[in-house]
Amino acid sequence: MSLGLLSRRCCRSALQQNSLLARQFNTTSVLFARREKTIPTPTKKQLAAKARRKALKVRKHIYDSEKIPLHDAIAVLRAIEVTRPNATLELVVKTAMPKGTTIPKGRLTWPREAKPQSEERILVFAEGRQADEAKRAGAHIVGGLELVDDVIGGRHNPTTILCVPNLLRSITPKLGRVLGPKGLMPSERRGTVTEDIAGYIRRMQGSVEWKGDKTGTIRTAIAKTAWPLEDITKNFRYFLSVVKKATGNTRDLEAEAKGKGRQANPLTRVVLSSNQGPGIQIADF
Repeated sequence: MSLGLLSRRCCRSALQQNSLLARQFNTTSVLFARREKTIPTPTKKQLAAKARRKALKVRKHIYDSEKIPLHDAIAVLRAIEVTRPNATLELVVKTAMPKGTTIPKGRLTWPREAKPQSEERILVFAEGRQADEAKRAGAHIVGGLELVDDVIGGRHNPTTILCVPNLLRSITPKLGRVLGPKGLMPSERRGTVTEDIAGYIRRMQGSVEWKGDKTGTIRTAIAKTAWPLEDITKNFRYFLSVVKKATGNTRDLEAEAKGKGRQANPLTRVVLSSNQGPGIQIADF
């Protein structure tokens, strides 16, 4: 009697537990299902505020507080070079060189030359009528594919190499590795690959080439300490305008219209110095 009662109780409790488990399984809501998180898109105002906060946290250079205006810097260097009135003023422009940018380079014609120009030696890859026009314009070496081996062997030492478009693909496989590191390889972006070879040579006359190093630092002589203040300032402003355009710091509407806009390479520091004077950071550039 007691054994049957005990068995009935055990069966009843087991049935109750099974019913409870089934009821919990059927009625329990889904609490731990994976939910996709939606990331809110920041507005322009929020992005601008974030950029301002980030700029405030950037550590400033220790000499940022020593920047002075251009006219004051010229006066200081003139005072230091008082015994050498014909001292040279040198300008150093430091660029950031972010990833994907090329070494800054270009040509310009100074409003007033600070130092005599070095003689250009021009080599031109052209044939037929364009070769004759290049010779008449003043090119030193003119020829076709036969010049490739001479350039590789070092028989010619040109300072500028120009090429017509129809010969570019023929010379690139052999000369790319040789002339590329030297910055002499003809390029459409730089304008050294052109149909108007004679026009390019004429534009070169009276102009000088400038370029930076691998770190993006550009150095050039811009004036003499004995020059009038207006001439020094004109050369300074003109050179910086050319560098800003070449590094993408000014809008080039013509390039944007052609879809050839380039990544900007910001100018981080502009320093003016003399032969015996210190380097002075310029505030107004």
